[in-house]
Amino acid sequence: MTQKHIRVESRGRTTIVTISRPEVLNALHTDAHYELHEALDAFAADPEQWVGVITGAGDRAFCAGHDLKLQASGGHRGFPPTGFGGLTKRFDLAKPLIAAVNGVAMGGGFEIALACDLIVASENAVFALPEVRVGLAALGGGLHRLPRQIGLKRAMGMILTGRRVSAREGLEFGFVNEVVDPNDLIPAAERWADAICQNSPMSVRASKEAIFKGLDEPLEQAIAKQADYAAVKAMVASQDYIEGPRAFAEKRPPRWLGR
Repeated sequence: MTQKHIRVESRGRTTIVTISRPEVLNALHTDAHYELHEALDAFAADPEQWVGVITGAGDRAFCAGHDLKLQASGGHRGFPPTGFGGLTKRFDLAKPLIAAVNGVAMGGGFEIALACDLIVASENAVFALPEVRVGLAALGGGLHRLPRQIGLKRAMGMILTGRRVSAREGLEFGFVNEVVDPNDLIPAAERWADAICQNSPMSVRASKEAIFKGLDEPLEQAIAKQADYAAVKAMVASQDYIEGPRAFAEKRPPRWLGR
């Protein structure tokens, strides 16, 4: 897989994907979208990688969204089937993703972060869906994910004005999990990833799938259906499902296999 606009690194069980177009605040064009699509496909398929981290190169931007200047010049050739950044329409990824947001997360960049399961933000992070200011709309998932994550009125206040929200305000709103010094951003994201990796990946994936599939179901139906979800079935059939109780009974740390 050729990678000109992103970097991919494995650190133990964690894959770190870095958007690397700092000269344009890590804004994405068609080639970058497809590189992210391929990198996330590879992460999803790798049984040795349990958690993903997405971040941006440099300290100015996570991702400034779509490269509008390139689009205006006729250089846009479409998106991958998995959506903006290869992520916003990717609804079958059971492995958890962490957005490590350094600087600007605007438009599609914010939509990538919202599509992740956790957001760790540096003190200088800024979030916005400014599409209404340039005659567009946040159709990469932002119009739907943001209200679900912070409530309708707060989301409408951001979406209809396009205003910028600081990392601290994002923490107050509830879409940011932790705010850290910029120098501590990647270590903090890895700390979250390591904490997740202490648990059975089968249980983590089953939990994520059950949560997201049940969000729009009435409670009774959500509970009734969860045993039929693929990741839940895989968990119940796994060696981890046996190892966890056995390790507890033997008073030792579990040895997770992820299968």
